[in-house]
Amino acid sequence: MKEAMRQAQTQLRQILEQSEITTGMYVRVYADHLIAGRKEPMGSEGKLKDDDRVRFTRISTRTYGLSVKRHTGRWERTPFTGSIKDMVETVQALMQHLVAPY
Repeated sequence: MKEAMRQAQTQLRQILEQSEITTGMYVRVYADHLIAGRKEPMGSEGKLKDDDRVRFTRISTRTYGLSVKRHTGRWERTPFTGSIKDMVETVQALMQHLVAPY
C-alpha cells in the first residue's frame, strides 16, 4: 500500500469518528480508493460482513471524488470533489441514509 494512501486512510478514520452519523465505520484501501462502510449482519445466519457504503477516490494529492454503492453492487460517481474532509461533510449532510447503521 502506498504511504500516501495509508495516511489518507488514517485521516479518514479520524474524521469519520468525529461525528455520530459516521462513527463506527471501517475504512479500507483498494488501489487509489478509500472505501468506508459498516459491519452488518447478513444472510440467514446473521453473520457480520463488510457492507461498503461510500468510496473516496484519490484524484490528486489533496482532491478526492465521491462515489456511492448502488443496490446492484456497482459504484456510481457523484459530482462531488474536494478534500477528504469536504467529502465527509458532503456525506454527513446529504447522504446520511447511506451511512446509517441498518
